[in-house]
Amino acid sequence: MIKKLKEVYENKDFFKRTLDIAAAMPVVEEIMVEVKNRGDAALREYTEKFDSVRLKEIEVSKKEIDDAKRSVDGNTLKCLEKASVAITNFHYRQKRRIGTNEFGEGVFIKDKYVPFDVVGAYVPATYFSTALMCVIPAKIAGVKEIVVCTPPENDGNVAVLTLVAADLAGATRIFKVGGAQAIAALAFGTETIPGVQKIVGPGNVYVTAAKMMARKEGVEIDFPAGPSEILIIGDETANPVFVAADMLAQAEHGKHSKAVLLTDSAKVAAEVEQEILAEVDEHNQLQSWILIGDSMEECIEFANEYAPEHLEIMVKTPEEVLKKVRNAGSVFVGSYSPVAAGDYATGANHVLPTAGYAKFFAGLDVHHFMRRMTVQWLDKEELEKIKDVAVMLSEAEGMERHARSIEVRFS
Repeated sequence: MIKKLKEVYENKDFFKRTLDIAAAMPVVEEIMVEVKNRGDAALREYTEKFDSVRLKEIEVSKKEIDDAKRSVDGNTLKCLEKASVAITNFHYRQKRRIGTNEFGEGVFIKDKYVPFDVVGAYVPATYFSTALMCVIPAKIAGVKEIVVCTPPENDGNVAVLTLVAADLAGATRIFKVGGAQAIAALAFGTETIPGVQKIVGPGNVYVTAAKMMARKEGVEIDFPAGPSEILIIGDETANPVFVAADMLAQAEHGKHSKAVLLTDSAKVAAEVEQEILAEVDEHNQLQSWILIGDSMEECIEFANEYAPEHLEIMVKTPEEVLKKVRNAGSVFVGSYSPVAAGDYATGANHVLPTAGYAKFFAGLDVHHFMRRMTVQWLDKEELEKIKDVAVMLSEAEGMERHARSIEVRFS
């Protein structure tokens, strides 16, 4: 489990946490075509094939939602509501930061944000917290129709907490469909499920592959979001028990999840390894690595190249490390900032890019559910001030009619 960082750094395959999307594509392509051509009938067949469920109704009814609410105990419901408030507050602050820029008395320039009309959120099975994370920012953005797809359980119903969370968050319609077939339904629309403008939410390799194919069909997506991962930077002050607990937490996301510790302390590395080995058995597997660097600088450099979904910083001077972090989905600073706190209670969004995509994408937020356009409004005096610049540059590019379109206003 423990290796020298230099050895791993030379192995570029370590950074290729691919979801093996290419291998999944033939199956996904067939599903996409079938759902596009056959709609609900294909959804029912794939749900029976992959989930062993014969759907009576594809859409969740109001009665099912009401029954689910009544079945949730009071304390759990209160915690869901508190989490919802925290997520709402965080994303409202994001929306309020969308400002207006004005320059001079005669020119008005601003960014105008327009919400999508209809978006789709994919919520994996029992991950009710993901329903909150996907639906709440869409609602705050002003999306009119928020459609949720989530796989049914063995009894043909949606997991109770997932159903309650989606309704609490503001989902307008909820459907009992999962996997690539759900993404296809959202992309193309069926007799029951409406087509959407954008699809968000995490999933397995088949869901991710389907989202990427949907993008080729003209439906926007958030980003690739596959198996969960954590990378921890820790020095000699890191608490081995805390580090091991946070690494082991990733095992609950499934066998493809990954956990990495980067440290410049051999002592901490050995102690964390002991903690993990004491907990891991054949029923609780974890893809984990403990990598020892020659310096903290080397650890930070590796972390930026790795671009993890979750990055924890447990060092003596976390501010100094944080300044140098460039690539990560979400950063957790200090010994008392575990990923689990962000997953459920802080209000920050936990739908994040994985597999190195944090180099290119930010985590889900209000802006994912809006389109930005620029608005410019000039009066005659302000146009006259910039007329000579615009005309000269237009002519320099050979755009004579561009120049004329300005000059005509002063002739």
